[in-house]
Amino acid sequence: MTSRIIIFGATSAIAHATARLWAARGAHLFLVGRNALKLQSVEDDLRARAAPGAIIASAQADLDKLSDHPALIATAVAALGGDADVVLIAHGNLPDQARCQADVQEMLSQLNTNGLSVISLCTLLANRFEAQGSGTLAVITSVAGDRGRQSNYAYGAAKGLVSRFLQGLRNRLTPRGVSVIDIRPGFVDTPMTAAIDKGGPLWAAPTKVASDIVRAVDRRRPVVYTPWFWRYILLIIVLIPERVFNRLKL
Repeated sequence: MTSRIIIFGATSAIAHATARLWAARGAHLFLVGRNALKLQSVEDDLRARAAPGAIIASAQADLDKLSDHPALIATAVAALGGDADVVLIAHGNLPDQARCQADVQEMLSQLNTNGLSVISLCTLLANRFEAQGSGTLAVITSVAGDRGRQSNYAYGAAKGLVSRFLQGLRNRLTPRGVSVIDIRPGFVDTPMTAAIDKGGPLWAAPTKVASDIVRAVDRRRPVVYTPWFWRYILLIIVLIPERVFNRLKL
């Protein structure tokens, strides 16, 4: 049976790479993105890779506008011809920590983008999946959410909020036949991280993360660190005593 998949934040490098893998399987895809030109480019690329007869459709939307979410989901379901089997939420950005510290409105705006808007979508989608008694909700969070660090705690706080929310959703929905997956990438070489100096073995390509996402959805894994070694790096960071941790510049 052909899968129906909705991707929020479809123009991100990770989401695009993941969508390519699903398109190669013949999935029906509905794409949501903020930038209309980028979204059209992604849609055209996937349409060229899709199986004959596969649905490839899209909608431009600002996901920060929470009130638009119900209508957007309804549009996606109508375009796909039925309820989604899988939803991937890859929406978010990497805020300027110094700017967030200096401007409370910027801090709140970034918490809305990376935290509340994702939770809004998850709440609506969870209710739909629960009603149908099946489905997979996969959300890209970050290893930054595992412990607050001075270099990016605005971003980390939002991602940590989403991870804890997903944990509760998983506890609620697993008995209902619904899979909830928390995808926690480490350093990924994407346009979002263009301003950061890159190099070394800790950096991954979007294609690697995409492969891990598809595998996690197939296997219905609850929490996925990608690449795998970030699970152990973060375990060490989380276990550092607070009195030591507060002397570190991380």
